[in-house]
Amino acid sequence: MEIAIKLFQFILSISILVILHELGHFLPAKWFKTKVEKFYLFFDPWFSIAKKKIGETEYGIGWLPFGGYVKIAGMVDESMDTEQLKQPAQPWEFRAKPAWQRLIIMLGGVTVNFFLAWIIYGCLSFFNGETTFDTTKVDTPMHYTNVAKAMGFKDGDKILKVDGKTQNNLDKLSLDILLSDQVTVLRDGKETTFNTNDDGKALAFKDENPKGFLTPRYAAVIDTIINPKTAEAGLKVGDQVISANGQKINYYDEFQAAVGKSAGKPINVEVLRNGTTQPLSIPVSKEGTIGIASYKQLEKYANTQHFTFGQSIGRGFTRSIESLTYQVKQFKLIFNKKVQGYKKVGGPLAIIKNMPVDQSKDGSISINWTAFWSFTAMFSVWLAFLNLIPIPGLDGGHVIFTLYEMIVGKPVPQKVLENAQMVGVIFLLGLMLVIFGSDIFKALTGSL
Repeated sequence: MEIAIKLFQFILSISILVILHELGHFLPAKWFKTKVEKFYLFFDPWFSIAKKKIGETEYGIGWLPFGGYVKIAGMVDESMDTEQLKQPAQPWEFRAKPAWQRLIIMLGGVTVNFFLAWIIYGCLSFFNGETTFDTTKVDTPMHYTNVAKAMGFKDGDKILKVDGKTQNNLDKLSLDILLSDQVTVLRDGKETTFNTNDDGKALAFKDENPKGFLTPRYAAVIDTIINPKTAEAGLKVGDQVISANGQKINYYDEFQAAVGKSAGKPINVEVLRNGTTQPLSIPVSKEGTIGIASYKQLEKYANTQHFTFGQSIGRGFTRSIESLTYQVKQFKLIFNKKVQGYKKVGGPLAIIKNMPVDQSKDGSISINWTAFWSFTAMFSVWLAFLNLIPIPGLDGGHVIFTLYEMIVGKPVPQKVLENAQMVGVIFLLGLMLVIFGSDIFKALTGSL
């Protein structure tokens, strides 16, 4: 059931993005009286799931959910159908239109993607507000894992600046540190600036939760029990763990570490309940977990900001730029030789696995619509950026050739366009095979 809901979300999100992106090409093409032969959601090599011709355009749904396309008459595109181009240009063809019109047609898709992200982020800010965890409210020491210490942190450090800038949003603070070159902390009463070590970042990327190296410390008070066996062992919501296997427990992260060391065997704990101490023996899974959570104490650090309609318009734009900026910055980790962030890059299978869902107390799964729309907005602005990369086969490649024509005053030779498009298509197909192959390999080896 869970995988079905995640798959549905993925297909729905991709469908929205593809249809609107292609409409960004389709509508200006129609406005400039350019013939559009096909409009497809998903690709249709060899066959399509459904198709219907309305007027001069065939509308259809392909079976390969990696994108979509509009086939515009007189344009060198991924179909590599060049027979039409051997004939004299007709008034309704793309190649017969002025360069400025062709530029608008090619930029239409990425423009729609950016405005879609802007609208979604604006709506989320207006209807839901934004809840962040304010580091200025944190009145306890930070917990630095071994990953954080490998980056250069020490117990007791208070983070002041990341690359010379303050960051009061706890969620963004971890990502900023991963992307940083330098961090300034208050250490032993003195400001200290150190370079963040790439070895520590590499360790972070080996974890399931790369940003989990930094959290405020809080008491080990249990507020959620997921595993029935843990409840049967006597642990209750509201219990405060004060010792584990004879070790005194002051903070929840210390209890997590003790549980991890007891993987596959029971852990003996003492809990404080209604002013009295009770001993318990709790079974621990082979993975070193007992199925509990203690996160509600973080709510005291939460800060919810609401926006008026006018404010949400500006905030939607800002969030779109922030989302794009963070994604572009992550390229430095992907290509870093030590960090090897490319190993975390996933394709459709990885995206489906990580699609957000809500799980109720009875175990039922449902769609988290706020998270869904946040993902769609993030993916939309990312697609806008990727499509602008000047690679033949992408919108950015066509834009570069058109700009060249507008500057030089003459079009790029047809043969050059065809050869460049062929190279671009081969490159993109190869990249697609690598990403999808990586997904399959990770799924087979259990590392997806």
